[in-house]
Amino acid sequence: MTKTSGNRSAMIIIGILFFVFGFVTWLNGTLIPFLKLTCQLETVTEAFFVTFAFYMAYFFLAIPSARILQGTGFKNGMALGLLIMAAGSLIFIPAAQTRNFALFLTGLFVQGTGLALLQTASNPYISIIGPIESAAQRISIMGICNKGAGALSPLILGALILGNAGELEKKINETTDAAAKATMLDELAGRVIGPYIVMAVILAILAFLVRRSNLPNIDTSKSSEEAVATADQHKSIFQFPHLWLGVLCLFLYVGVEVMAGDAIGVFGNAAGISLDTTRYFTTFTLIAMLVGYVIGIFTIPKYISQQNALKISALTGIAFSLGIYLSSGYVAIVFIALLGLSNALMWPAIFPLAIKGLGRHTQMGSALLVMGIAGGAILPLLYGFLKDSWHIPNATAFTLCTLPCYLYICYYAIKGHKAGETTGQLATA
Repeated sequence: MTKTSGNRSAMIIIGILFFVFGFVTWLNGTLIPFLKLTCQLETVTEAFFVTFAFYMAYFFLAIPSARILQGTGFKNGMALGLLIMAAGSLIFIPAAQTRNFALFLTGLFVQGTGLALLQTASNPYISIIGPIESAAQRISIMGICNKGAGALSPLILGALILGNAGELEKKINETTDAAAKATMLDELAGRVIGPYIVMAVILAILAFLVRRSNLPNIDTSKSSEEAVATADQHKSIFQFPHLWLGVLCLFLYVGVEVMAGDAIGVFGNAAGISLDTTRYFTTFTLIAMLVGYVIGIFTIPKYISQQNALKISALTGIAFSLGIYLSSGYVAIVFIALLGLSNALMWPAIFPLAIKGLGRHTQMGSALLVMGIAGGAILPLLYGFLKDSWHIPNATAFTLCTLPCYLYICYYAIKGHKAGETTGQLATA
């Protein structure tokens, strides 16, 4: 197999995995209103523990994932991650049968654990399998796989578990007989069992296929002469300031991405829009992200550098956040969905900028960046807290969560990714 054909095969396999990432990750936007109703949660903050449980798995498991990958290699680690995700899907069966919210959260945490392993392996893999200068372009292609699946997943799961949700919610709320209400809630909870059994089977099959695939292994410690030279000069991961600033940047980016994708339905529901309509809102955000990824494929690095793409994305995010604050109703929903366009090129730009020059520290740097995905756990909870506890208006609470994040991302695009360059110890784009 030639290097070109090997890289092409690897991209196809990783593309399939990114499709899986997207499909599973963006189910959360549908699960939030579903579990709020099924488990009779009282506040928005409680409902956002769905994203908290899922994304905090990245925080706790990213570094252990790097250690696992050092022992298993990329291919075996990816297969293991898929099997862990399958196990998390199966936990939804007893959770649905008992309508136990804590058990649902456990299943989400286990799924996040598997995804942490997959993300820790696949993101640096796709970044360094070719020239680092075009890494954002390759990650944009992966993003189309990811967000394409993400656009489909709420439509599919929403149709299966939230059909006639508005009417059903009204009946449940109006029912005074405890037994009758419990029967309706049990029936609603049971809708999730079939889809998650199918998901577990598909994930197990994918694990087997990845394990048997010809996915080439790569040696991150010898990825380039520059990387080796940098690794020799830097004995510790703490000597890469651009990486640590990048971890914070990615933390804030994932936070605003989850706000735009998963919290948009809660925002719409708080604005008086019914569940039958809001279950489609996540798809609107992901369609906007798909448009952004297509733009990235054709413009990076030919017409625009990774850091300039990040700067433009941050500036549009600032503008759309202000638009949310200054508007209401469906106009505000449009601005939230447009944040998907702003967010699309952020991961493709941040990740390669942050891991450039890490050499033998690449796996650990990747793990630290994957830990930053925990931003998706924190920002939605902050939004819910501002609404529920401080009673801050809907649009104001949303903007308070997103605007500071985009301001910092803009800083990283302009200056933060160059940190350490003045010492001559780091070469950046």
